[in-house]
Amino acid sequence: MTVDSQAASSFPGSGRAAPEESGSLGEAIRRASRRLLNLHSPEGYWVGELEADTTLESDYILLQLWTDPPSPDSSWHPKEAHKVCEAACYIREGQNESGGWSIYPGGPDDISATVKAYFALKLAGDSPDAPHMKAACQCILEQGGLDKANSYTRIYLSFFGLYEVEKTPTIPPELILLSPSAYINIYEMSSWTRAIVVPLSILCALRPRKPVPAGFNLAELYARQRRGARRLGWSWADGFWALDRLLKIWERSGFLPMRKKAIREAEKWILERMETSDGLGAIFPSMLNSILALTELGYGPGHPILRRAIRQFEDLSIREHGTLRLQPCFSPVWDTALAAFALGVANAEGDRHVEAALARSADWLLAKEVRRRGDWAVKNRQAEPGGWYFEYANESYPDIDDTAMVLLALRYAQALDREAQRGTERRALEWVLSMQSKDGGWAAFDKDNDRWILTQVPFADHNAMLDPSCADITGRVLEALCAMGLDRNHPAVARGIAYLRKTQEPDGSWIGRWGVNYIYGTCFALRGLRAAGVDPREARIIQAGEWIRSFQNADGGWGESCASYDNPSLRGCGPSTASQTAWALMGLFATGDYSSSSVRRGLQYLLETQNTSGGWDEPWFTGTGFPRV
Repeated sequence: MTVDSQAASSFPGSGRAAPEESGSLGEAIRRASRRLLNLHSPEGYWVGELEADTTLESDYILLQLWTDPPSPDSSWHPKEAHKVCEAACYIREGQNESGGWSIYPGGPDDISATVKAYFALKLAGDSPDAPHMKAACQCILEQGGLDKANSYTRIYLSFFGLYEVEKTPTIPPELILLSPSAYINIYEMSSWTRAIVVPLSILCALRPRKPVPAGFNLAELYARQRRGARRLGWSWADGFWALDRLLKIWERSGFLPMRKKAIREAEKWILERMETSDGLGAIFPSMLNSILALTELGYGPGHPILRRAIRQFEDLSIREHGTLRLQPCFSPVWDTALAAFALGVANAEGDRHVEAALARSADWLLAKEVRRRGDWAVKNRQAEPGGWYFEYANESYPDIDDTAMVLLALRYAQALDREAQRGTERRALEWVLSMQSKDGGWAAFDKDNDRWILTQVPFADHNAMLDPSCADITGRVLEALCAMGLDRNHPAVARGIAYLRKTQEPDGSWIGRWGVNYIYGTCFALRGLRAAGVDPREARIIQAGEWIRSFQNADGGWGESCASYDNPSLRGCGPSTASQTAWALMGLFATGDYSSSSVRRGLQYLLETQNTSGGWDEPWFTGTGFPRV
């Protein structure tokens, strides 16, 4: 969390200085800077571990069963048994006292995470009669049983004959054949959803039936069916479920004239995107699904494409202390941009070691520029490629938030080839401008990806079907655009300001889509508005500042639980964390508040919680894959 040391420096572009640094404040910034320098790789990048819940380790064990199945009528003895054992150890460590598993520290039991954990542990050899397994089973039954798990969990289990195929959503591969101009098509889904769904559609069409160890089943997870009250009325979700039933009848008829072509096109779509990335989409779910799909398409264990896909997937794993855990992806571009920006802002004295590190980072970032058209170009045909992705390699999926953050970092980091840097920055600026949505805001990977009706399809229960504009990215983009020389008179900046004004909550806050939650959204909306020259004396800015101050904890810090995504009444509430305290302070700086008692108490909290290495410890999750995930 050392990146947040910038909270103690002047707000870039504000023209106002922070309170005069005391010896302790200046020393804390220097310790944080040294910590970042110590974490800097020789190649010029920074990368930290990206944490997630135990569904990843559960899916990892599922993959071992898929690629290394048991012999008929035998128990399972996988070649990678030691890794299965280590993943199972990590899953056990994450079990709550209530018997279930959460998707964030301190969160409630999650039915899908708990079903996956139970399946993985039973597969790894844990007896259903063991106390921890009985507790997990009881937790699942109390939440309605296996039927209440999300659609992806049930689909995976159906491939092993552990759940009825007829009770899973239909995902026809013919979706790939729908024109981008059609009202519903894969490019109206979020980029991560389409990367998950395209390989999954192949699997749903081929209907694999993979073996499990002799006698293995999940019968104990089915709750006794209870007749519920009949719901009156009609909804779009009802209509899509009716369509799903028709699709099942159609598939059973066997009249599927476009099925083979659809599967070929889906395979081609996957392979094209794998060529220039570290796995499909370079994220865990789509990488997993692509491996499953490739094996069903006939790619054998020795095929170079499958071997590469499995190696990239295995690279996400971390083995230590007798456990194995996985990251959902790598985050070097994002981490490098954040760290370089923090060091650049903090380096008021012009330390040559810092400047040398920033120069190496600039060279590394320039080498990661996207120079080919990706999925974003379907709705943005005229724009020239530019910008950056999140991971080490993911050419088809640059994202706007990363690109804005890199542009901010490059204000402080000068590459060896200054002319090349100027060209890269120009292309990135033009690409970001071209990605502005009709509502005036910016999303993550696509523009105008907000077709609400898709959230009602049966397989949309992963809560991330769309990639709509959001306040936090829009605020960061405004900050980057204005750092590049634009101002509020530029049409794109003016529309971005209008978007933020329109999306402000009645209490003065903004929702954060990619960070937890209202503290994050409010911070970056305010930073964007301030960078764009909005008067901090405006009533809405004053109200936002008061909202931040009203949620300061007694210890001087700020915190907010992931629970605020499910229950907005919990906004701004939670144990203090370094990152959320820094966001709150940066938000207050953007309102022109550099010296109130709230600011001083917040800075004191950061001083007191800095660890001996110069960083900050943070056990809570303060970022999201997307809201509720």
